[in-house]
Amino acid sequence: MLALALAGALSAGAAHSMSLRELQALEKSHKQGEHYARYYLVGVMEGALEAHLQDVRNGAKARICLKGRRLEPHMAQNLFDAERERNAELYEADMPVQLVLANGLAHTYPC
Repeated sequence: MLALALAGALSAGAAHSMSLRELQALEKSHKQGEHYARYYLVGVMEGALEAHLQDVRNGAKARICLKGRRLEPHMAQNLFDAERERNAELYEADMPVQLVLANGLAHTYPC
């Protein structure tokens, strides 16, 4: 049932982005909550990267440059955690997860 609720929330698209508070609640809501949260982070990371690449194709300045370096799904959690630790005072509970991951990508893969 939780997986269906998560799938429904994810299918809402840009209408609602999960907040840091909601991600933490997801992790604690079910015995597999940590796995659901990790999969969510992977999707957000891939979506943030694709959105950034689309913006660059449309003329925006690049903020994320892989330059042949690896970016794999299992890295999403570490990017997220490192960014939250690096800027702990910046992020509030109601801020979107996507903001944290996009900033983490820009810091880890600068141009």
